[in-house]
Amino acid sequence: MFAVWLTGLPGSGKTTIARRLREMLKDFGVSAKILELDEIRKFLTPHPTYSEEEREIVYAALAYMAKLLVECGQPVIIDATANRRRFRERARSLIPRFAEVHVKCSLSTAMRRERVRKAEHSPTGIYEKALKEKATVPGVNVPYEAPLHPEVVVDTEKMSAEACAKKIADFVKEHFL
Repeated sequence: MFAVWLTGLPGSGKTTIARRLREMLKDFGVSAKILELDEIRKFLTPHPTYSEEEREIVYAALAYMAKLLVECGQPVIIDATANRRRFRERARSLIPRFAEVHVKCSLSTAMRRERVRKAEHSPTGIYEKALKEKATVPGVNVPYEAPLHPEVVVDTEKMSAEACAKKIADFVKEHFL
């Protein structure tokens, strides 16, 4: 089995693409599990601080969960910003069949989308909170380290969510199925 990690700025379109990708993989007879960090974080850190230390712990746990699921034969789609490359590289080191997908868009586009999104698990108003003291918003107050060599890049300013999911599904079909 395999894991695909969708990384990008908050509001870049990761969750929408992850859900469409899961549906497309069903057409190949593959039932993938989405690990959405914003949902998982509620259990790991019910009152998140988003500190660097907390992020280390949360992303290590996420990578390990993905590893365990893949070992059990469960394909995984990881939906998580993971602002530091080392968070994603940890998962790559644990999961032999791993692909990193850069969900790319400009900060201004991500900010605009985040203002109006109705995400089920994601915190709201994060870019607005970035203006406050001690905020830790990737791409604003803390770095977002884009992948250096992602297996797939999708640009959500130029491609629809459907086209992005199809590009990733095509990669998965060619390399993992």
